[in-house]
Amino acid sequence: MNNRFEEYKKEIVTKKVAAVGLGISNRPLVRYMAKLGVDITGFDSAPYAKLESFIKEFEAYDNVKFFTGPDYLDNLNGFDVIFKTPAIRPDVPAFMKEIRLGALMTSEMEIFIKMCSAKIFAVTGSDGKTTTTTLIGKMLKEQGYKVWVGGNIGTPLFDKLDEISEDDMVVLELGSFQLQTIHDKSPDIAVITNVSPNHLDFHKVIDEYIWSKKNIYRYQKSGDKLVLNLDNKVTAGFKNDAAADVIWFSRKTVPENGAYLDGERILYYDNGEEIYLFDKGTILLRGMHHVENYMAAISAVYEYVDVENMAKVASSFTGVEHRTEPVMKVNGVWYYNDSIGSSPTRTNASLHAFEGKLILITGGYDKKIPYDMMGPLIIEKVKGLVLVGQTAPKIKAAFEAEKEKTGNGGDIPVAEVNSIEEAVIEASKMAVDGDTVILSPASASYDMFPNFEVRGHVFKEAVRNLK
Repeated sequence: MNNRFEEYKKEIVTKKVAAVGLGISNRPLVRYMAKLGVDITGFDSAPYAKLESFIKEFEAYDNVKFFTGPDYLDNLNGFDVIFKTPAIRPDVPAFMKEIRLGALMTSEMEIFIKMCSAKIFAVTGSDGKTTTTTLIGKMLKEQGYKVWVGGNIGTPLFDKLDEISEDDMVVLELGSFQLQTIHDKSPDIAVITNVSPNHLDFHKVIDEYIWSKKNIYRYQKSGDKLVLNLDNKVTAGFKNDAAADVIWFSRKTVPENGAYLDGERILYYDNGEEIYLFDKGTILLRGMHHVENYMAAISAVYEYVDVENMAKVASSFTGVEHRTEPVMKVNGVWYYNDSIGSSPTRTNASLHAFEGKLILITGGYDKKIPYDMMGPLIIEKVKGLVLVGQTAPKIKAAFEAEKEKTGNGGDIPVAEVNSIEEAVIEASKMAVDGDTVILSPASASYDMFPNFEVRGHVFKEAVRNLK
């Protein structure tokens, strides 16, 4: 029995609770609290019609209420605890008013981390979070552990706390939005894949974004583990304020402790002792960024997983959907779906996973991040450019500036379109037998789609329609 969670349940039923935002993370929370008998109210800006099927689940509950629509926060009054969805900033006026009156602002993820009795591995970073999280989960499962994988990867785990035992392993993907509300306790093993400018449409400044990322290890203690990318300037500096034991991964520098790429070999250095793991070629996924993801995962699980089980995962795992995913070959041209590529750094890594130049479909929602690196990248790796979405003008401007600066890139055709379907058609016109077309937007999806998964599915359907 999880005694800590049992005590929490006794306490929360005495509180007036608000769940603000009724998306993926808070719905299981509301269901659990309703059955527990908590006085809980759900709030969401969406109209009632969009939430009707969910709200109707609670018709028999006297302890559950809802407020929806554009003025939904007008009724946020007199609450003891507010569970905030990750997509809403914590400093909106309605929240600040309640906090001044004594309300506790939290999240289902913060309470999960505090109450979970199992060992928690958690992964954050600007790029590579989902693949690294998935790899850690697969390696632990291969070793024979019962593993729960969730968080930002799409599976809330709060309502599973009664089922998770202290002998299990929990693996969480945590984005900066979720990490904003983490206080007092950080995961046992924290992994930061890399940090580059991202989500500056949500975070006011880059320092706030970095501050949020640091919450994954801010409350760790001696004996906990912090896995850091030695090759990333920002993450390398995190060692200076870490209380946990730092484990590194690198493909450029030999670390004192952690995974390292030596030519074609992936090694682990354990206090100066060199341990061979497997060759880079064992990994089925394309690109050096995936080698880095593997090294991050290895550094996280090394104490818990045998080398042969790490190698089994490397030789069998074919990747996560929407991440440099091969779709199909049409008229001699391969099409790849990299819809997860929501930043220039991710698109850069994806393009460099391929030999030669590609036809690139790029652009999307503007997260207010810089696109300067897209100019040199296009000239180096692109033979045909298709632009779509809000960031298309920024990417085009970066390309034009680099052309003017270097005198190169004048032979790269550019098409500007209004939809992913049009983009696929234009890319197919540019392509000849043997070419590769890749969707890697370097931008989020919210200008045209609810998420990157929908964008990826639309792309794949458009490719299938070519045939």
